[in-house]
Amino acid sequence: MRYSKELLYEVAYAFLVANGSDAYEANLVADHMVKANLRGHDSHGIGMIGMYTQYLKKGQIHPNTPPELVKDRGAILQFQGHLGYGQRAGFEATKMAIERAKQTGICLYTIANCCHLGRIGTYGEQAAEAGMVSVHFVNVNQFHPLVAPYCGSEARFGTNPFCVAMPGTDKYGAFVLDFATSIVALGKTRVAMLAGKTFDEPVIVDPQGRLTNDPNVMWQEHPGALLAFAKHKGSGLCFACELMAGILSGGQTIQPEHERNGSIVNNMTAFVIDPAALCDIEFMRKEMDAMVDYVKSAPMADPINHPILMPGEPERIRTEERSRLGVEIADGEWQVIKKTCLDAGVSEEIFEGF
Repeated sequence: MRYSKELLYEVAYAFLVANGSDAYEANLVADHMVKANLRGHDSHGIGMIGMYTQYLKKGQIHPNTPPELVKDRGAILQFQGHLGYGQRAGFEATKMAIERAKQTGICLYTIANCCHLGRIGTYGEQAAEAGMVSVHFVNVNQFHPLVAPYCGSEARFGTNPFCVAMPGTDKYGAFVLDFATSIVALGKTRVAMLAGKTFDEPVIVDPQGRLTNDPNVMWQEHPGALLAFAKHKGSGLCFACELMAGILSGGQTIQPEHERNGSIVNNMTAFVIDPAALCDIEFMRKEMDAMVDYVKSAPMADPINHPILMPGEPERIRTEERSRLGVEIADGEWQVIKKTCLDAGVSEEIFEGF
């Protein structure tokens, strides 16, 4: 079934309000989740509310908790998330970093201990829309490890996202490179499992060390581990995100001396850069257009079905399509979403006809 972005927003907003968020926070978090669905990243979309419900029951999310600015040293800003919604912490911290970078040329900012930041590309888009360049390193703690190191068969890392974003031009949209350093994010295994699907290639190593494409392996009593992309290269970048985000933010790495209570707690170390402090903006735009043109001019085996796309372009294509046709959600996942909302006290009228 396909569901309109308006319905998804209404459902997410009602869920958040029913669980204690004020209107401002509910709007921020719901908008973030629905945009993740629109961009094709359903693993960070409205389906997350099932997991958030468990965190709320255990006191692992603190509604209406803004990030606290704990250090301000000009071009350095550090925030403490206090287990508030990460979508709020990420938006507010990035907004402040953008304003600071306009004054200082660059701002390094960190966020420690917020609950699930959501889709990291959202903050890259936020910076790019303000004319800024940004780089983001993220790690996960409190949650059990999910990703095996290269040559290992047991998890030692979170999915540890990495993102680089640059503003768009009149010809092309923003460059937004955003990915988990595992081949797939954990949320994508949840979506695939609920849809009864397998992956096209092995993305998981099971507890016996065998490679598999079956998402159920990540949700069994003794789960397997996700594989890092590109073998040693992806594993190395995953490791870098762990150190950059976990240490510089002060929020801790996933090493076993720290508590693991089963919730997703994120730390982020990021840079926002004002390109005008480094180069002529018109030069930057011309170079961006020329470089994208050059990349897209490469011969293609199947230009109709598999054209060359710049980072950020697949998300823009999906957003246009899904805004027009609706977001496709598996029946199994929709039933989980509906039950979660009804249990929280959301009116059944929202779901009438679906």
